[in-house]
Amino acid sequence: MGTEDGARAEAQQFQVDLRGVVDLLSRHIYSSPRVYLRELLQNARDAVTARREVDGGGGTIRIRPLPAADPSDASGADAEFVLSDDGVGLTATEVAELLATVGRSSKRDIFDLPRSDYLGQFGIGLLSCFMVADTIRIRSRSACGGAPVEWIGSADGTFRVRELDEDLPVGTSVHLIPRFDAGDLLRAPAVRELAETFAEFLPVSVLLETGGGTDSITHAAPFLAPREDPAAVVQYGRELLGATPLDVIELADAATGTRGIAYVLPFAPPPGARQATRMYLGRMLLSERADDVLPDWAFFVRAVIDSTGLNPTASREALVEDEALARVREELGAAIRRWVLELGLREPHRLAQFVAVHEVGLKSLIRHDEELARFITRWLTVETTHGTMSVGDLVERFDRIRYADTVDEFRQVAGISRPEHVLVNGGYLYDADLIRSLPELHPAVAVERVDVVGELDRLDPPPLDDRADAVALEDRASAVLAEVGCRVVVRMIDQPELPSLYVADPAVLRRLDRTRTKGASGALWGGVLDRIDEAVSPAGDDASAARLCLNGANRAVRALRDVADDAVFARTVQLLYIQALLAGHRPLSDADRALMTGALADLVALSAGVVPGAPDPLPVVLSDDDPTALDPEDG
Repeated sequence: MGTEDGARAEAQQFQVDLRGVVDLLSRHIYSSPRVYLRELLQNARDAVTARREVDGGGGTIRIRPLPAADPSDASGADAEFVLSDDGVGLTATEVAELLATVGRSSKRDIFDLPRSDYLGQFGIGLLSCFMVADTIRIRSRSACGGAPVEWIGSADGTFRVRELDEDLPVGTSVHLIPRFDAGDLLRAPAVRELAETFAEFLPVSVLLETGGGTDSITHAAPFLAPREDPAAVVQYGRELLGATPLDVIELADAATGTRGIAYVLPFAPPPGARQATRMYLGRMLLSERADDVLPDWAFFVRAVIDSTGLNPTASREALVEDEALARVREELGAAIRRWVLELGLREPHRLAQFVAVHEVGLKSLIRHDEELARFITRWLTVETTHGTMSVGDLVERFDRIRYADTVDEFRQVAGISRPEHVLVNGGYLYDADLIRSLPELHPAVAVERVDVVGELDRLDPPPLDDRADAVALEDRASAVLAEVGCRVVVRMIDQPELPSLYVADPAVLRRLDRTRTKGASGALWGGVLDRIDEAVSPAGDDASAARLCLNGANRAVRALRDVADDAVFARTVQLLYIQALLAGHRPLSDADRALMTGALADLVALSAGVVPGAPDPLPVVLSDDDPTALDPEDG
């Protein structure tokens, strides 16, 4: 049709509710109107690829943003955004097919189109522009021949089509007249940011035309050729992470055309953080934080990946969970495992650095990932009575490993643990689970959980010759500590320098914590805690009391049996109790602090010959007539 006929072309109505489709796009399909530029760039890139198959030409995309707002210009001349390409273009027949695509009667049919279909992709990209524009004008000439064609669509649901007599270059240009509230998204600052975000690595030339000239947006992708310029790869990692990565791991799966790199984080991610990948499809950004490309356990890396064989969802903001994605996840995960194993063989000091940074996260995952546990557990560390040790060293040195479930139990049992045995502190996050899993990985290793009361019962009582004195000491000292709810036992501990040990199982420690809480809370909460105490530790239950274990092998304890002065005996027992609390890292309550202060003051008074609790003696004042008075001059 000629120009004159085109001028008389009547407006036609879309068969679909255009406003409803645009609302669906903006609210449920796309995360933001910003994706309009990504969709236009994708359409242009696909057109360039198609033209190269036709005649080998094409390769440039040009963007001319909306001019800056000028209040003095009331005409609105040239107030349009233009994106043009020298791709394959559209014929009149293809425009008709495009209209059939856009004008489908069902919204669902539009978004169920395969994204690999060129016209389907073009149509969805076209619809996305209605989120920012009231009018869309497409001018195109096909490399396959035929007259140029123009299509104009409006947000009111109408469109016009006409053939042109103009001699347009091969390719397509999209002209957008902005909506009243979307002008900023079409102006140079936002357009530059979006173009650099989505298209900086496209294999075609993307040019941004502004009043100051033409700038190139695209450049080489360092993560696609990491061996060519290692310095550029590390610099890209610094920009991505905000810090220099610990290492760089090459990733690839030839079957799906997937390749990229994983940066090992130099810091521990926040608890619960999932693995996140910057994902490109055909070098066009798909997502900044795709969480399904690598295995969940690979939380310690941030990957940048490009693929030509994975499938995007309708919104082009995520990947379809299919066999191809599952294969990529498995292959890339295997590459990261190999890195860990090879690092342990070649540079164990660097692996130790890696584990030190990510240890808590690694421990949390090995409970659920047997494969990860198999190759990483030996490098993890735990606190033991022989110092901090790697699990690998631990299982090599000891075939019987004992552990305490809590830090309090570890501190108490460590004081009476034999040097030839090893005790592991399982009170830190995930450490108890780690130790319990060792027999599955190392069948020759036996693991045993210990508890404070059981360890105390294993200690030898005093010899028969001293048994009566020891029982008397226990009764006498228990009476002193009755007010703080602590019983005294005498046992032989093979550490003569250790006078006493505070022993309380977790249930007792919880009761003591509730007691301290009651002292700082109101009557209502205090009544609730009283009922809990009555339920879990009935009155008169000796098992609910803490114990002070006096070491019968200690010189001070043996001397204590012969102290006849009740005041000296009581104050000494009280100080041994406080010393044991402090040695066990137990917090002192108000009553404990008062007990310590009183005992120290009384012992000082007793050593000075002053009866504790007696009033201070009155000062003696001598008169001037007293012949026994000293002359100040006599000194």
